[in-house]
Amino acid sequence: MGSGRINSIPRPLVQLNQGFIVSTVAISWVIQIEYFLLLPFIVGISALLFNYNPVIKTGKLFLKKEPSAYHQEDADQQQFNNIIAVSCLGAAILSSTAGWSTAYYIFSGMVFMAASVALAGFCIGCFIRFQWKRFQYKRSLQ
Repeated sequence: MGSGRINSIPRPLVQLNQGFIVSTVAISWVIQIEYFLLLPFIVGISALLFNYNPVIKTGKLFLKKEPSAYHQEDADQQQFNNIIAVSCLGAAILSSTAGWSTAYYIFSGMVFMAASVALAGFCIGCFIRFQWKRFQYKRSLQ
């Protein structure tokens, strides 16, 4: 089923990371501690800068099959999605620090919705990246 490509991530690990994001944003809203968003922000920064995601690394320990046996998600696409998530989480944290609660909820809500919708089966980041690549391709033909 999975191609076992080097540049891919097993779907259950991607879903675990999405669930982690949804959970931490929801918890930050419920307990009204905005800095709880530092957890997914730091995980995302670690993945971007060091190619190390502690949530995914920990999740690998619990896979029942070989990682290549699962449906694979493109690592480059996940990196793109992570850039968007980290940017929005960073904006939410900065907004909270500045006392802009509306902006905090907008930015954290965007991350919450994108990760929730991705868990439901539609990747907003994938759609955005596809449209961007399509635009680049059309522009290259001119």
